[in-house]
Amino acid sequence: VKVVESGGGLVQPGGSLRLSCTVSGLTFHYYGMRWYRQGPGKEREFVAFITSAGGTTNYADSVKGRFTISRDNAKNTVSLQMNSLKPEDTAVYYCNAYWALAGRDYWGQGTQVTVSS
Repeated sequence: VKVVESGGGLVQPGGSLRLSCTVSGLTFHYYGMRWYRQGPGKEREFVAFITSAGGTTNYADSVKGRFTISRDNAKNTVSLQMNSLKPEDTAVYYCNAYWALAGRDYWGQGTQVTVSS
């Protein structure tokens, strides 16, 4: 199983970035997908999730209204559109595929997002 994030980089406050996560080696539409992040000196924290069919999403309060998670089951990808970025959004962002009923849980290596002027 491979989980690969992309799209990170340096952006100014107020700017936007779109992260992508491509998954292979599993039946993608069985898995819920989540984004987590870990800022410098902080614990890893939940950012957003989307159910296997994409019908339900949920967000951390800190990103609600600014970030949007979506998925394309035909392409085995999940995306995180991040708008109105703030310096406190600086973190390594991780993609997670999980299938709770089967006890399966896979993580990517992360992509760095830096918000700074």
